[in-house]
Amino acid sequence: MANRHLSRSIVLQSLFEWDFNGRDNSKVKDILARNIAEFGPGLSDFSYMERLGEEIINKLTTLDEIIIKSAPDWPLDRISTVDRNVLRIGLAELLFGDKTQVPSRVAINEAIELAKTFGGDNSGKFVNGVLGTVFKEMGEPDDGHVPKKKSNEPLDITKLPIEKLCGAVVYAIDNGAIYLALVHDVFGHWTLTKGKLLEGEDEQGGTARKVLEEIGLNVTIGENIGRNEYIASDPEKGKIRKQVAYFIAEAKKEALTLKETGGLNDAKWFPADEIVDLKMYDDIVPVIAKAISIIGAKTA
Repeated sequence: MANRHLSRSIVLQSLFEWDFNGRDNSKVKDILARNIAEFGPGLSDFSYMERLGEEIINKLTTLDEIIIKSAPDWPLDRISTVDRNVLRIGLAELLFGDKTQVPSRVAINEAIELAKTFGGDNSGKFVNGVLGTVFKEMGEPDDGHVPKKKSNEPLDITKLPIEKLCGAVVYAIDNGAIYLALVHDVFGHWTLTKGKLLEGEDEQGGTARKVLEEIGLNVTIGENIGRNEYIASDPEKGKIRKQVAYFIAEAKKEALTLKETGGLNDAKWFPADEIVDLKMYDDIVPVIAKAISIIGAKTA
């Protein structure tokens, strides 16, 4: 496995050189052969590296279209050269590779490790988010060998397992103005802190715990302001009904400390009157609007 990881690293270095120098496909084999000779003279899986490089070049248009679809707020030329080619490697193995040799989760994990090693501070999170989105779209609940066939029968949501979550509109009053603490995900949306309830945990306690874990704030939980439900695809469990209870949570306007996670890459305070200009999920907007109305009435 260590040899295979090195092999992927050599393919990445070769793709980086090819991409950085104008993407001349006729030079890919020569670049790869030179890098193998320099960085992996003792490796035995030359054919694996050659196949992977060839697969990526032959399916480049398809791979890039998937990246664009899965990261719509990141034009391809704005993604760093390292991250762009790590994604191409990960997607090639995830979508077109031999699952008996490289299971889906191995392909994702290896790509994340490449991103962490050769990319920037947020590269691992970004790659994890994009490949995780593709994996969920594939609908592979098992080990990645053979996807289950889709049924023509309508989905009966009453039979789906339920997962309870809790979230909060975190606010602070500073010099008479209302500020909201929002988190930013890898898909370009500002959203609310939320997470799973632990077994035996009440919603208010779980919400306070999650806010502290995710952005480092101690909060006082106020009233419930809404409940959302949506269907999500879990790589291991299949489709799940996720039910989220949202609360108002008051805090002091202190520095936010974002927890290391593959799905989030920023956290900031925003004046309430600037929220309208942010890109947010449609189901979050009415929750925030209701919270601002309630908070405004309290502070008037």
